[in-house]
Amino acid sequence: MMEFENLLTLIKAVSDSELTEFQYEEEGVNIHFVKEQPQQIPVEIQTIPAAAVTAAVPENSAAAASEEPEGMIVKSPLVGTFYAAPAEDADPFVSLGDTVKKGQTLAIVEAMKLMNEIESDYNGKIAEIYVENGQAVEYGQPLFRIVNQ
Repeated sequence: MMEFENLLTLIKAVSDSELTEFQYEEEGVNIHFVKEQPQQIPVEIQTIPAAAVTAAVPENSAAAASEEPEGMIVKSPLVGTFYAAPAEDADPFVSLGDTVKKGQTLAIVEAMKLMNEIESDYNGKIAEIYVENGQAVEYGQPLFRIVNQ
């Protein structure tokens, strides 16, 4: 009869391989593995003519650039759920107008049951908080705007 360690090795080998089905029989023991194939979703890519792209850019783009809010943006380093406080009944890590120091915890983003502290990369004052407690966030999504004092 097959030993448990050998069975685990066999399962891992089949899982890591390109096989979709595997059957093994020895001394009356029958093992049958079937792996589901990941579904492939066709993706359609549309190209936009360069003329359409340049027409969409405003003529006074220099003026538009100067209207961007001043300060540094803290972005989410991963996809997950944003939490403003360490616990439901606790005060938020930071609030609008708070002074923060580089390395200070600003929030938590939970991803796959792991709590990831989001730290400030800047010294300054919280000028804007872009997300709500419990909101799902994407990688690179702005979370906070910090301005120099």
